[in-house]
Amino acid sequence: MTKQLLLIDGNSIVFRAFFAMHNQIDKFTNKDGLHTAAIYGFKLMLDHVLENFKPDAGLVAFDAGKVTFRTKMYDDYKGGRSKTPSELTEQFPYVRQLVKDSGLHSYELANYEADDIIGTLAKQADEAGYKTLIVTGDRDLTQLASENTTVAVTHKGVTDTEHYTPAHVEEKLGITPTQIIDMKALMGDTSDNYPGVTKIGEKTAIKLVKQFGSIENLYDNIDDLKKSKMKEHLVEEEAIARQCKTLATILRDAPLEIGLQDLTYKGPQTEDLVKFYQEMDFNSFLKKMDVDAGDDSETITPINYTVLTAANLDAVSTLKGEVSFYLEMPEANYHTSPFAGFVIGAGDQWFVSRDVELLKQAPLMSLLTGSTIKKNVFNAKAQIVGLNRLGIKLTPINFDLLLASYLLNTNDNSNDLGQVAHEHDYDDVLTDEEVYGKGVKRAVPEDDQTFFTHLANKARAIEQLRKALFAKLDDNKQTPLYTDIELPLTRVLAQMEITGVHVDAQTLKEMGSKLTERLAEIEAQIYQEAGEEFNINSTKQLGHILFEKLKLPVIKKTKTGYSTAVDVLEKLADRSPIVEQILEYRQIAKLQSTYITGLLKVIHSSDQKIHTRYLQTLTQTGRLSSVDPNLQNIPVRLPEGRQIRRAFVPSHEGWQIFSSDYSQVELRVLAHITGDKNLQEDFKNGEDIHASTARRIFHLGPDEEIDRNMRRRAKAVNFGIVYGISDYGLAQRIHVSRAEAHEFIQNYFHEFPGVKKYINDTIEFARENGYVETITHRRRYLPDIHAKSFSRRSFAERTAMNTPIQGSAADIIKIAMIRMQDELTKQGLKAKMLLQIHDELVFEAPKEEIPTLLKLVPAVMDSAVKLDVPLKVDSKFGDTWYDLKK
Repeated sequence: MTKQLLLIDGNSIVFRAFFAMHNQIDKFTNKDGLHTAAIYGFKLMLDHVLENFKPDAGLVAFDAGKVTFRTKMYDDYKGGRSKTPSELTEQFPYVRQLVKDSGLHSYELANYEADDIIGTLAKQADEAGYKTLIVTGDRDLTQLASENTTVAVTHKGVTDTEHYTPAHVEEKLGITPTQIIDMKALMGDTSDNYPGVTKIGEKTAIKLVKQFGSIENLYDNIDDLKKSKMKEHLVEEEAIARQCKTLATILRDAPLEIGLQDLTYKGPQTEDLVKFYQEMDFNSFLKKMDVDAGDDSETITPINYTVLTAANLDAVSTLKGEVSFYLEMPEANYHTSPFAGFVIGAGDQWFVSRDVELLKQAPLMSLLTGSTIKKNVFNAKAQIVGLNRLGIKLTPINFDLLLASYLLNTNDNSNDLGQVAHEHDYDDVLTDEEVYGKGVKRAVPEDDQTFFTHLANKARAIEQLRKALFAKLDDNKQTPLYTDIELPLTRVLAQMEITGVHVDAQTLKEMGSKLTERLAEIEAQIYQEAGEEFNINSTKQLGHILFEKLKLPVIKKTKTGYSTAVDVLEKLADRSPIVEQILEYRQIAKLQSTYITGLLKVIHSSDQKIHTRYLQTLTQTGRLSSVDPNLQNIPVRLPEGRQIRRAFVPSHEGWQIFSSDYSQVELRVLAHITGDKNLQEDFKNGEDIHASTARRIFHLGPDEEIDRNMRRRAKAVNFGIVYGISDYGLAQRIHVSRAEAHEFIQNYFHEFPGVKKYINDTIEFARENGYVETITHRRRYLPDIHAKSFSRRSFAERTAMNTPIQGSAADIIKIAMIRMQDELTKQGLKAKMLLQIHDELVFEAPKEEIPTLLKLVPAVMDSAVKLDVPLKVDSKFGDTWYDLKK
């Protein structure tokens, strides 16, 4: 029986695996922070190949280093390649370990490339009668194809390959595998950075190889070529062509210290692979082996529970003092998710049921609403809203596992209780994905034992982690942040979500009709400019019209053709009216789909309101986010976009919309945190901060006029400087030279030395401690502050600068929201808080309460936190959100 040899080009496959998963790189890290995308991708390739090829012998060849006999021959060989990312470099040792644990051999040879190892072994295998499969991401190895050797080149990702045999090479290129060497010598190779002959591309190279067979024969018969520029280049660059052939030729006789007899495939080393997968957190591979991934039920402490029915509800009366409660809503949107069941209990008493109607019965109702028993939960806001749908007011809440975990490390912000528990080394609970599967609408197990055990373990996890997480909050001086800000805010946000915002669907529909008409008008104008009709939404067709038919200059190309991205079109806007028309068409189409159609879909039929969800544990700065839908990004710049706010109206006749927002709150926080005397003085004197900054950085006298352009540039400097904007970035933003931008930045730091000192001190603090803090001790950890990668380290430094500013601003408005709700309740006002849009609060109120709000809201907001500079609040009101006026 013919033996089979597997040869893998280690470096090329690892690179291919890494970049195939580059967009998901942050998802592929193990618990120790090791990047694992390349290891994971390499494993996928290995499984695929071993399953389909079934080798008797195998080897993965690696490059030993950058210096080889080729670099000694030609200094610039592979010289154009970018430096390997550190995120990839750190994975190579683990790939080698994976190879070993998989039962394969690996090998590298100083001064030679992996290609040469593979070429030499493939030749030995040919002579010994083996069938050989070479797996690579590099088409250079296709020169090794023979009757007994197939070269599988990765096509997409790492498992989709194109198989090169002599017949396939002939069909694809019209030459033999060994003639690929001559083709490469003539055309050069940009990847390996050798030049080839000037002006000779692949088609010409193939034509010459077909005609003459080899470079040597070409030069023996060079006089047969007609006089041409190509012939001149060939004659002048004969030495280069011959050298390139040597560079392109894979050695078949490298001085290896191993042979075929050393490459026996041992099969997977199961125990070693299990340890490796556990170290890498490759649970999916562990499951395929039917091996405990560290989280399955065999390792979980058994738990006893009682299934509640109408007949035994009184059993919960034994619960006293403090309980853990969890209402299971399997879908993310708890405003609409079905109820799957609930659990309540403490210690060794856990009560579960699928019947949520039992919660309305007296024994459970008194537990949930009574003030004497504290409730510990996960995602308090979701629990409050969910129970409100059942007519139950959950109070008081003592501990929210999700909220506490988020404050301890904003990088760990999963909404899966099991995942959060694992982050704190508590493994006695599975994740929802493990129990319910993936997807938006997860399938709750029909098996009672599985489901009830999972519920009970969730409640026990909440109880078990409470003490430890409270202790950590104390250690971090974050307990006041939890008890005085985030936990009270949860109830405020829940009430805002429950209240909802009234939206006039008819107004939206009328706007939609007008936008449809406008789109038709723009479409006709575009067709007229183009001279034909085409699919405006097709990048390919649009590219053809703009760059081939209308001959506009090509700014950027992609793998699939011409780029028609917004930044490209904006650069071409003054070249042809069609470009402005396309940009406007896209903006209107976006408004139509996202804001008209999108908002109409989420208006609740029961009350004609939109009930957004505020994500309190998502951002790393502490800012709130809005989803389902996002009401924090309703457009304001485009006139048609602003019109959408007309549909947002009060929910009662005789009421109005009222809004108050902080003016330049982040710059005021900057002045407070940095202690810069000049910046503080400008705010205390009520100066126009951008005009004042312009006067300082442009060295203007007190009587010299500041024009609009100066103020615009100063504004860009003000907002950009603390976010680490570079001279290049500032130059691009305000359209000046880098030298001018550099001067503006230096002038700014000269005028505001406290800001420069703050930046330096904050970065140094981050380096020493690994995190930065806001004024309320909200932390953001910066694992990349010591990264070897310049770009990752620089981003961490910029993050260190801006997080205390942006995060403190977020803290301020959160405090204001809590106090504002307290005042509305205390004063018995009917006004309701509807929305928070970063620095702005939006209310609805009876017209007669507007004068009260005009005094009350700014007073509460500007006194939320005592800063060294005054906070300023601007207020507006009107009949709709669009009609707000000061």
